[in-house]
Amino acid sequence: MSDDGLTEHTIASESPWQGGFLKVQRDTVRLPDGSQATREYLRHNGAVMVVPILDDGRLVLERQHRHPLGRTLIEFPAGKIDPGEAPFRCAWRELEEETGYRAAEWARACVLHNAPAYSTEGIEIWFARRLVAGEHRRDAGEFIELFEASEAELAAMVGRGEITDAKTMIGLLWLQKSRSGEWPLVWRPESAWA
Repeated sequence: MSDDGLTEHTIASESPWQGGFLKVQRDTVRLPDGSQATREYLRHNGAVMVVPILDDGRLVLERQHRHPLGRTLIEFPAGKIDPGEAPFRCAWRELEEETGYRAAEWARACVLHNAPAYSTEGIEIWFARRLVAGEHRRDAGEFIELFEASEAELAAMVGRGEITDAKTMIGLLWLQKSRSGEWPLVWRPESAWA
């Protein structure tokens, strides 16, 4: 299939605002029919999410307050990629920082574009197993409550509307599909990703 009849071409670009990790971008684009339109969006370095699987199959989850929504959400561990940081390195770092766990084996699932209409953010979804507990090293101002749940318990929370975080829902979907054999994960030792 060709994208020729869909592609927009940037003809002018400006950045009216930049914060600590988000940048607002405003582009003037030429549409496929030759007319022009304005596109406003957020530039973001990207992020990772980790699905930590304990030896008994239970999952490590977090409860964390999300200020823009004004409420606490249930999520898998996640965090933004630092400039120049490789996605696996970020996944490894975020798992240890937020939960204290280190994983002997890792698998990469996919990239999720959770808001492509207004953000460049891509979230790499990773799976971690053969976990070893340790001390977390959370960032200043980062308050997280950890808990464990089975796949069935997590699915029930999604079904009841208790989990609304898209990346966590996608993580559950990948877990279910991988366990059924439909979307196999390729597990490798930590050293193979580093």
